[in-house]
Amino acid sequence: MQFIDQARVSARGGRGGDGIISFLREKYAPNGGPSGGNGGHGGHVVLEADGNLQTLLDFKYKRLFAANDGRRGGPNKRTGPSGRELVVKVPCGTEVRHFTTGILLGDLINSGARLTVAYGGRGGLGNAHYLSNRNRSPKTFTKGHDGEEWLLQLELKLLAEVGIIGLPNAGKSTLIAVISAARPKIADYPFTTLIPNLGVVRRPSGDGTVFADIPGLIAGAAQGAGLGHDFLRHIERTRLLIHLVDAGSDDPVEDLRVVERELKAYGHELLNKPRLLVLSKKELLQESDLLRVSADLESASKRPVQGISAAIGANLSGLLDSVWSELGV
Repeated sequence: MQFIDQARVSARGGRGGDGIISFLREKYAPNGGPSGGNGGHGGHVVLEADGNLQTLLDFKYKRLFAANDGRRGGPNKRTGPSGRELVVKVPCGTEVRHFTTGILLGDLINSGARLTVAYGGRGGLGNAHYLSNRNRSPKTFTKGHDGEEWLLQLELKLLAEVGIIGLPNAGKSTLIAVISAARPKIADYPFTTLIPNLGVVRRPSGDGTVFADIPGLIAGAAQGAGLGHDFLRHIERTRLLIHLVDAGSDDPVEDLRVVERELKAYGHELLNKPRLLVLSKKELLQESDLLRVSADLESASKRPVQGISAAIGANLSGLLDSVWSELGV
């Protein structure tokens, strides 16, 4: 499945139906008076969060969503039928913004949450509406109003409690594959992961916690370099970050600083979010070297460092214990 997390769409409410001019003409009511009915209202366009959707892919192929128009009024003061509401399904976690101004219109987090993004136009008035003591035979009606039309920016931010971050090839995909049922692509070259991967990890209580493997960040990610800028937004909703640093790197401390600089540059308080610092691929180092690198990382970050090996399953239970402790499980 292709992962699309941004889309630009147009939403157009239905046009209101026109009112009509009509006069009652019946056998026993020759002077029955005006009877033109009002037009029906145009339909609204509504976005609804659906827990079964994981991507905005559908919006790549369809960009305009228009609700039905209202129908014109009828004789005998009959109001025309209103246009049907158009309900458009979006994934949970979709932010809706006005494209031109960037104003946030709504954040559809929970399944079933709804947001009306374009209201239908009012129906026009028939001549029966204009009947008065001064005008017993009005020949006036109004046309229906156009519905609203807005250009919208949809942004999907994954609903994961724990985000796994780090430079390319730090072992993020291997970790999420080992601790959950996720099956991301894993290979020995950078940028193997091109889309975020979600995996559910079982808590001690039996409930599941969603982990997200965020594609690799590089220097300049916050300004658009690499893949990081596209996916840094998915970290915003997480409660906890697992920051992986590759033990086999030439300079693990610099790797740590690169990611921290990008978190700070992106803003949104990402650098201040609760974070576990983890030295991955510990099997690549001798014990003495492992202690030295861990000490260097602790000195640079002022955080405790845990060493793990997802490949051989070393200390993964300890890491998860730390995760549950941070989440208050």
